[in-house]
Amino acid sequence: MGLDKADHRLLALWAADCAEHVLARFEERYPGDDRPRNAVEAGRAWARGEIAVREARTAAFAAHAAAREADHGAARAAARATGHAAATAHVATHAVHAATYAASAAASAAAAPGAAAAERVWQHGRLPERLWPEAFPAR
Repeated sequence: MGLDKADHRLLALWAADCAEHVLARFEERYPGDDRPRNAVEAGRAWARGEIAVREARTAAFAAHAAAREADHGAARAAARATGHAAATAHVATHAVHAATYAASAAASAAAAPGAAAAERVWQHGRLPERLWPEAFPAR
């Protein structure tokens, strides 16, 4: 399914929501590092038409650098989620990765059975059904 511009922007906003939902996993460990938060904000700013794709990509690269530097699994996954959320501005399929890393961050942080599945339920509930094939492709 091809995305029109409005649906691409909606997918970027959803990816930012997914990433922000687990962002505390990073910020609790690295309170002085705002690169992942900036990536979430950049993804939303792009969706609102306030910044160019290149600015969102720059924020995505910075969030991925924060992930590489993180030595805690949940924090690293949360930072990766934010990087992919911002990168959704460039290529819509990054939203898939934002959601997947967010689920991983939730599972790593909770250390509870079903945490990733619960995160996926939360994610499904925030995206229009018509975009589910984009966000949750069949494998």
